[in-house]
Amino acid sequence: MIMEDIETPHHLLLLRYFMAQGLVHDQPLLYASPLTSPQAFLGTLPGVVQAKDDKSEIEGSPRHTKGENLRIAWQYRKYFNENQSVETHKFQQPELAPFSRTAKSSSFGGNKNEFCSNFDLRKPMERSLLNAVNVECVNLQAISNLSVFHERCTLFLSKLSRAQGGISQMGRIAIQSLCAPQCRHSNLDWEMLSFLKSLKAVLRVSNAVAMITCPSSLLTPFFCTRWQHLADIVLSVKAVPDEDKELASLLTDYQDMIGFVHVHKLACINTQVPTILEANTYSLKLLHKKVVVLERLNQAPVDASSGESYGTVAAAPLCSRSANGSVLDF
Repeated sequence: MIMEDIETPHHLLLLRYFMAQGLVHDQPLLYASPLTSPQAFLGTLPGVVQAKDDKSEIEGSPRHTKGENLRIAWQYRKYFNENQSVETHKFQQPELAPFSRTAKSSSFGGNKNEFCSNFDLRKPMERSLLNAVNVECVNLQAISNLSVFHERCTLFLSKLSRAQGGISQMGRIAIQSLCAPQCRHSNLDWEMLSFLKSLKAVLRVSNAVAMITCPSSLLTPFFCTRWQHLADIVLSVKAVPDEDKELASLLTDYQDMIGFVHVHKLACINTQVPTILEANTYSLKLLHKKVVVLERLNQAPVDASSGESYGTVAAAPLCSRSANGSVLDF
């Protein structure tokens, strides 16, 4: 679940990446939105970058970080040399073999075994992927009640049941602004809560995942807490305050940030040990108006005696083919 911010549409960036990655892998997709024409939103999905464009990935990614090519301070070079052996060991490990589809998916990204793809926000998704038979769109305004929508979701997930054995195909459900005021069920708090609980139960026995965005400001604190309790992963987006001099002095590259992503909760299934992140707040950056970068905020103080920082900054493009995985990959 992604909690929206009324001042920024950054939740749509995450939703676009989630949907685009599914379409590239030829995965069934169910998209529901309060928009009059949900099909129009599909035309805003970013296009995948071909393998020949991989050399244009953002600078600073692990595969482009070479100590001898960086003109940097001696403190970072010292840190790099100390961790170079560790990184080399990681790269020598056999890569995970993700689920691969037919040869059709190999034309996007150059390698059919690639799980994550690079996307260009300036490039639209290929029309052949948008017109696939396994893409369904639902107008939430036209639904009389949530029971009808739940039946539609159940029918969609029935084709992806785990009872068939194995994982032959994964499906994705993307729901935009579930409690939007233009929907008839916007003031039916208990009905929406029941829908989420039923949807989660069906997802547990299906080879599918769902991403739901909601304007949390329209929910009461009581129901907002219950929504977060039902979700496995809870994120929230926030706009960057304009001309905040105090915040600009605390954060590096403040002028390049377009928003923040806060991690409230991560999946904790079949275990009582929660996942502890190195940071809970990340900055959203848009490089060259085409690549969205998720970067950990650098607020660590610097030890003047040693010249070393207590924290590091890690930046990675969303859905990138990176050797280092992240618990936030989707």
